Amino acid sequence: MKAQEGFIYGKVTTIDGDSYTGQIRWGKEEAYWTDLFNGTKDGNDNYRYLTREDREELRDKYRDRNRWNNVWVNWGSSRNEYETTHEFQARFGDISKIEITRRSEVRMTLRNGEELYIGDGSNDFDTEVRVMDSELGETSFRWSRIEMIEFMDTPANLRNTMGDALYGTVEYYGGELTGVIQWDHDERLSTDVLDGDSRDGDVEIEFGNLASIEKDGSGSTIVTKSGREMYLRGSNDVNSSNRGIIVTTDFGRVDIPWREFRKVTFSDAPATIKKYSDFSGMKKLSGTVTTTDGETLTGEIIYDLDESYTFEMLQGEDDDVSYIIPLESVKSISPKNWDYSEVVLKNGTKLTLGESRDVSEDNDGVLVFAGNGDPKFIIWEKVKEITFN
Repeated sequence: MKAQEGFIYGKVTTIDGDSYTGQIRWGKEEAYWTDLFNGTKDGNDNYRYLTREDREELRDKYRDRNRWNNVWVNWGSSRNEYETTHEFQARFGDISKIEITRRSEVRMTLRNGEELYIGDGSNDFDTEVRVMDSELGETSFRWSRIEMIEFMDTPANLRNTMGDALYGTVEYYGGELTGVIQWDHDERLSTDVLDGDSRDGDVEIEFGNLASIEKDGSGSTIVTKSGREMYLRGSNDVNSSNRGIIVTTDFGRVDIPWREFRKVTFSDAPATIKKYSDFSGMKKLSGTVTTTDGETLTGEIIYDLDESYTFEMLQGEDDDVSYIIPLESVKSISPKNWDYSEVVLKNGTKLTLGESRDVSEDNDGVLVFAGNGDPKFIIWEKVKEITFN
């Protein structure tokens, strides 16, 4: 067994008070501490920092464009408020506890003790949760039966697991990446199965038996660890219906569409896959913002009037390859035009990202707490560069 401490682990308590402890898998998908829990934020208190002039500037921005791009704007309040609905994303390693308050809402406690109410916004809600209990084996729980899930450090040597980590190197037209593999946005453990049609009939192969998968015409050529080679087609695991290959790297998640994919070569996962204790350093965002007017402000930062912690995510696309990067991995962001920004990571990687409100004109702007008083609001169009500490 490899990299077991990278698996989600904790205790599930049911509405009857029964508890089950072990490796956790969210539905048939999320299995690692680096996997994401997705939803929508219930309100945004940061708008209280905006002055009347700030609100008018934001209203004018959206009225002039007459475009919404999935951003909901409320102009109708008697207090003349401006609001947008923001997506919530956190790695499971950033979460201490999830309490099911209703089918479409949870009360979430983060690792720093902060509590948030998160609304439905993905298939992470109203789904089954599976636990590999050390005594009872694997048990599945309906959402309606769960009262609370408490996360904790994963033991280094689990007696029972749902499989080994799926790890390897993905070659695509933009280069290559090595990390935890999520195949077809779904399969991510060695016990998950690759489906396809061979010339002799239907084939189902556990990923743990595969050495490589290479795109080949309307299907794929697979090689097993024993060296057997086979051409497969007729399934979204091996053809253009594949939803994409996600690689979780040391800096974030990269989603490679099938048209960009070339080959994956599987290997044993290293012990360096992030474990639960690696997520304990949650901090407030801080740094320096330089404006197009030449002003420089340094202090705590609220990005896009929403993200205020280092665990929160920056999203964007580069040549159809999608990135989800925790802000703790970002060194600087520089808007280049209304659709794109240059993003420099702390490992030195430079990316030009677009197609997301985080890096385009749909960004609401930033708040900078540069002194002891109220923060300064800078609308996105006036941001020249943001450098994070």
